Amino acid sequence: MKFRVERDALADAVAWTAKSLPNRPSVPVLAGVMMRVTEGQLNVSGFDYEVSSQVSVDVQGDADGAALVSGRLLAEITKALPAKPVDIAAVGAHLELVCGSARFTLPTMPVEDYPTLPEMPDSAGTVDAAEFASAVAQVAIAAGRDETLPMMTGVRIELNGSSLAMLATDRYRLAMREMQWRPENPDLSMNALVPARTLADTAKTLGPLGGDVTMALAHGGAGEGMIGFVGGARRTTSRLLDGANYPPVRSLFPASHNAEARVSVAALNEVVRRVALVADRTTPVLLSFSDEGLVVEAGGTEEARASEAMEAAFTGEPLTIGFNPQYLLDGLAALGSPTAMLSFVDAFKPAVISPAGEDGEIVPGYRYLIMPIRVTR
Repeated sequence: MKFRVERDALADAVAWTAKSLPNRPSVPVLAGVMMRVTEGQLNVSGFDYEVSSQVSVDVQGDADGAALVSGRLLAEITKALPAKPVDIAAVGAHLELVCGSARFTLPTMPVEDYPTLPEMPDSAGTVDAAEFASAVAQVAIAAGRDETLPMMTGVRIELNGSSLAMLATDRYRLAMREMQWRPENPDLSMNALVPARTLADTAKTLGPLGGDVTMALAHGGAGEGMIGFVGGARRTTSRLLDGANYPPVRSLFPASHNAEARVSVAALNEVVRRVALVADRTTPVLLSFSDEGLVVEAGGTEEARASEAMEAAFTGEPLTIGFNPQYLLDGLAALGSPTAMLSFVDAFKPAVISPAGEDGEIVPGYRYLIMPIRVTR
């Protein structure tokens, strides 16, 4: 294998592929990235039996072939190279990399020991890349981090005709985003539970590329239990989580509410951050709503207390409700709107945060439900 490639293209390809490699691989070859040159195309790939990543780059190929090298080391090296063309050649059991006057020699691993990458499932449809990235970011924040509850670490994707919905919950909050997409089959009806971290990393990478993202999902037969995404020259696949017993979380959204408040996202974000400085990790911030506006307060150890008043347009009976401050901040940050509408049933039922337009009406598409923390005063 011997080829010349632009430094930026190589660094981007290797960095993206290496990012999904395992920190503690079960076998050494899984820490590697496979570089394979065929007819002027360099294919850089990584696979850990759960997630696969592939990206293609145009190169000046002198000799076709393949080499397997440490992904993280190669990513660090390519990122640090000067802005000049890079010459790479596989020589015996080593990979030689030359860029300007910089020269690196890296040991390679046996190509034949590397597992075969999974085939991409059949295409299910396409969605705008930027909108897809925004939607995933809004939802993935609510996914659980506890690996002992794998079902809660996923984002549930629901496909029904031209409607695409994403939901995630860690049992303390729930995020849902609904949007339109272009299915291959207008009668499509499928659900998939995708690991949230993988989905978020994929969307964050594919979003800035622009254009469309193709979602590939098998419905029975080859590739079942796997989802794939294609954007530009990048392809990734992931095993699905078992979502057969995923709870009916949509029913958690209240059918009606008794009070609602319209507030500035930026102002509430600042006030909550300031007031929460005195709060312990498990201490809620209290939001007291009335006709006069909103008072945010918190108390911590050693009798440290903080409170701050701010403007809020409130309708309903006066209400005091407690929230985990970080969960509240996460929800506000995900709205993508300068104004938030907070809807309440009472102080002990889940509240719903939605983006509001300039007319004060709720903008459909995204909802963030947050469980209150009971407080005694």
